[in-house]
Amino acid sequence: MMHDEPGGFEMKQKAANYAADSAVMQTYGRAEIGFVRGEGCWLISESGDQYLDCASGIAVNTLGHSHPRLVAALTEQASKLWHTSNLYRIPGQEAVAKLLASLSGLDQVFFCNSGAEATEAAVKIARRAAYEKGEPERVTILCAEGAFHGRTIGMLAATDRPLFRTGFGPMPSGFGHVPFGNLNALRDELGPHVAAVMVESVQGEGGAKQVPDGYLTGVRAAADEYGALVIADEVQAGIGRTGRLFSFEDSKIKPDIVAIAKGLAGGFPIGAVIASKAVGDAMTPGTHGSTFGGNPLAMAAARVVLEVLSEDGFLADVRTRAAYLDDALLSLQGQFPAAISECRGRGFLRGIMLDKAIDLGAFVKILRDDYLLCVPAADNTLRLLPPLTISEEEIDLAIIKITAALNTVSKHDGE
Repeated sequence: MMHDEPGGFEMKQKAANYAADSAVMQTYGRAEIGFVRGEGCWLISESGDQYLDCASGIAVNTLGHSHPRLVAALTEQASKLWHTSNLYRIPGQEAVAKLLASLSGLDQVFFCNSGAEATEAAVKIARRAAYEKGEPERVTILCAEGAFHGRTIGMLAATDRPLFRTGFGPMPSGFGHVPFGNLNALRDELGPHVAAVMVESVQGEGGAKQVPDGYLTGVRAAADEYGALVIADEVQAGIGRTGRLFSFEDSKIKPDIVAIAKGLAGGFPIGAVIASKAVGDAMTPGTHGSTFGGNPLAMAAARVVLEVLSEDGFLADVRTRAAYLDDALLSLQGQFPAAISECRGRGFLRGIMLDKAIDLGAFVKILRDDYLLCVPAADNTLRLLPPLTISEEEIDLAIIKITAALNTVSKHDGE
């Protein structure tokens, strides 16, 4: 079994050695490898080795690395203006907000710098909207068990996982949790105290788990019945990752609030909250803000990403290649039924749930040693988050490397 492999110990020892020599706070278990250049779906290390990137900076590099249109847009904007302040108009911000409003079917946008900032803002907006309606008692945000909405103190309260909460004292009140995908349990918790239901259509950190068919439609109906809003957390699943610009689109629902970040600017720090006019009008000067939110550089990058994703045929092609990956994963599961418990997710947010006997960290290292980058998730799940531009040939190569790693695991399990 992989638990007895020396790779896991060696990985921890190298990480410990790195930590001892580094001035960087050790909030990540970093691999002892650094990258200096990227092109398309490939990263090049300090030593010149090429790695196939099926992590995308954890669902960030939407168009791959060093996309020529992104490079051109950022270079041009950097030569003109980097930052002013949200005390003044920012023309690029207005253009991107108009694009997002049009593409989402909503009306107003607040810009920030990360996914956690976006989900925090979404919660504030939902509560403020209830307050402005004369319902100040509506403060509770209902979330799913296994959810992940960020690592700020507020968003730690939105998750029920001790892994993220331990050691950070009492959690803020005003959050509740229901079993993921259980509509009856959700309805049992709804009432006049609930401001909003916050939901990921695919739980990324939670193990690439997808909500059951019809669940989002049921959430929308239940929220309407009880006077609550719906917040779609699209931080990881949005911006084309599931083959639609927003992952909730297949359900045909319209959320009241949408939180996005990660892939929106293709690698440049950004976050945003999109809301209906009825909800967004509750936010007036002074109710929220961000020093760097919506800065000209971020807006230049976001505009390129949205324009590329909106081009005729782009997302349809993503869905075609995602279906190709889906077929390959199902075939892989058939080859290794003892090692793979389940293949999960949608589009290019995919998970391979490994048997509990397999050490996920060691498995990720085996792949990395074979020049393939993937990331772990809950439920002993290997997450595949490649750039949306990955080719079928590159998918084939990733599957070959995962197959080799599974053969290694199976060989040791048989010993």
